[in-house]
Amino acid sequence: MSQVLTTKKTDDGPYKILNAKNQLEIWLVGFFNNIAVENIAGHKLRLTNNLMLKEKYFQAFVVYVGSNSALAIAAAILCAYIAPAAAGSGIPEVKAYLNGIDAYSILAPSTLFVKIFGSIFAVAGGFVVGKEGPMVHTGACIASLLGQGGSRKYRLTWKWLRYFKNDRDRRDLITCGAAAGVAAAFRAPVGGVLFALEEAASWSLSLSLSPQHRNIIHVEIVRWRSALLWRTFFTTAVVAVVLRSFMEFCRGGQCGLFGEGGLIMFKINTENSTYGTPDLIAIVLLGVIGGVFGSLYNYLVDKVLRTYSIINERGPGTKLILVVAVSILTTCVSFGLPWLSQCLPCPTDLDDQCPTVGRSGNYKNFQCPPGHYNDLASLFFNTNDDAIRNLFTSANDKHFQLSSLFVFFVSIYCLGIITYGIAVPSGLFIPVILAGASYGRIVGRLFGSVATLDVSLYALLGAASFLGGTMRMTVSLCVILLELTNNLLMLPLLMLVLLISKSVADIFNKGVYDQIVKMKGLPFMEAHAEPFMRQLVAGGVASGPLITFSGIEKVDNIVHALKMTNHNGFPVIDEPPFSDSSELCGLVLRSHLLVLLREKKFTKKKVSLRSEIWRGFKAHDFAKPGSGKGVKLEDLDFNEEELEMFVDLHPITNTSPYTVVESMSLAKAAILFHALGLRHLLVVPKTPGRPPIAGILTRHDFMPEHILGLYPHLNPHK
Repeated sequence: MSQVLTTKKTDDGPYKILNAKNQLEIWLVGFFNNIAVENIAGHKLRLTNNLMLKEKYFQAFVVYVGSNSALAIAAAILCAYIAPAAAGSGIPEVKAYLNGIDAYSILAPSTLFVKIFGSIFAVAGGFVVGKEGPMVHTGACIASLLGQGGSRKYRLTWKWLRYFKNDRDRRDLITCGAAAGVAAAFRAPVGGVLFALEEAASWSLSLSLSPQHRNIIHVEIVRWRSALLWRTFFTTAVVAVVLRSFMEFCRGGQCGLFGEGGLIMFKINTENSTYGTPDLIAIVLLGVIGGVFGSLYNYLVDKVLRTYSIINERGPGTKLILVVAVSILTTCVSFGLPWLSQCLPCPTDLDDQCPTVGRSGNYKNFQCPPGHYNDLASLFFNTNDDAIRNLFTSANDKHFQLSSLFVFFVSIYCLGIITYGIAVPSGLFIPVILAGASYGRIVGRLFGSVATLDVSLYALLGAASFLGGTMRMTVSLCVILLELTNNLLMLPLLMLVLLISKSVADIFNKGVYDQIVKMKGLPFMEAHAEPFMRQLVAGGVASGPLITFSGIEKVDNIVHALKMTNHNGFPVIDEPPFSDSSELCGLVLRSHLLVLLREKKFTKKKVSLRSEIWRGFKAHDFAKPGSGKGVKLEDLDFNEEELEMFVDLHPITNTSPYTVVESMSLAKAAILFHALGLRHLLVVPKTPGRPPIAGILTRHDFMPEHILGLYPHLNPHK
């Protein structure tokens, strides 16, 4: 029977149940994350502040550096020894997965565990990092765990979830999980949907056996579609509503120090949102500054990450030492620099207490006499969320000196660069917002005599410009910032500053997440073909040497090929007497070969046993194993007699693979490969009388580095 392409649609009923379970776990994790960070950091800062008020400065420093170091060590031990894949933001890895790259253990249960607790320890430990990026990764890990039916390794499996054990549903769930992570971190449901659309979602393809037709291979082209849109929106809406309810519950004091500082929600002064020509000039300037600083930030982060990768190769102990060193440096900066700032008298007619007693507030006393406050300590000696709130406050009383804002900007800019890349979960959103809001407030102060907008709005625009300059997102960032500040009147200005900063930064380099994906060597497929690909043909870059199998192949040949190569797909050739002439039968996957070899459906002669082979298999035997243990070649054992036997590959062969002629333009082949989300693209000869297969194209063959290595004379820009 000839094999055809089919498309399987998952019924929405079970999907809604699984999606609801996904939402429940994500908002529970988000709520727990916020409570833990606020209470741990709050008690640490309150204890240190109380010692400062008693003028026990050395004891306060010892408590501060000791607490931060202990939390840093806890986060580093988790990342270095349990789940190294949990270090960093996680957004580049999620983005790569949704592009079709399944890197090792990026969505494993151990990664999820370390991501949650490591992020809590790192943020509460005073690092210049955020929990927003890790929340995106956490949401994706939870969705992946549910989508694959649990984990065999940790004996957490649910048989009913095998219904979703295919690539399309798993990727849909992971997209929803990533969006829910943004909603849980920022309380921005629409922004979460747009973030998943703009930054995470991609095109990918799954190849698996259809349960309805065992001899039919079905192909799922996974892309952003209307069903995924409403599912993602539903997920983020539920997460945001439930988190909001818990936040209101905690404001009564039932959750310790959790309350105003728990979920990010920044209040911006909207009394005067009108703007004139000087304001527009300042906004354009902010966009240019954000583009220049953002591209420089990305360049320096790339260099630091490459340096850290060399250091971290020496082992977990070296990672731990690096984390402790950065923690001590950060602690010394945040505790030491406020001593350089002069004390300011408390403004009169304030609703807030001055100086502030406790963990948060705009008026930290630090070393100042009664009735005075230290503006730089109000930024450094707070949680990152509270520091942003302080920067977004109105300037009616000029809370922060220009010198303090400049020192804070330089410190956060540099600390953010050297912190990202150490062995702790670390997000980039908060450091970038802090630095951007600082120089935005500086620009607002400088234009204060001619500008109409309040400096708090300039701080918001500065944060937007730096975000656009580093991450190169526009629509999702704009909506996230609007939901963060609840200020729709700033929409035109946010759009303008984001477009300017992104356009300026694109002149110099790519976005930070794109650079990290490239630095990690992940073969990310862009939607467009490089210009120099138009000068080449598909046959010129096809992978070699080519390894093919016969339709009925000797077991020893298959085992030898699997041992000697890491290829995931092999062309199958039918030869006489099973066909009139040598012809391409199709493509067989490595994972399917291993399953077939495990069952040992062998024959002593070269005969076809298509119907008999299927009797011992079920459709889910060929499903993707996920993070559980799949079939490995090392686990299979064959004696000499079995190696000399034959196995029929026709039942597990995809007889309808995508093919291109060898003379097709490589640029066209690249666009086809990405648009269809392929893993393998077979290249067939143009002229008769030759072998039926000329080569095979994989994702690696379309990478610019690989092509330029084959053709070094090509100009990469032409």
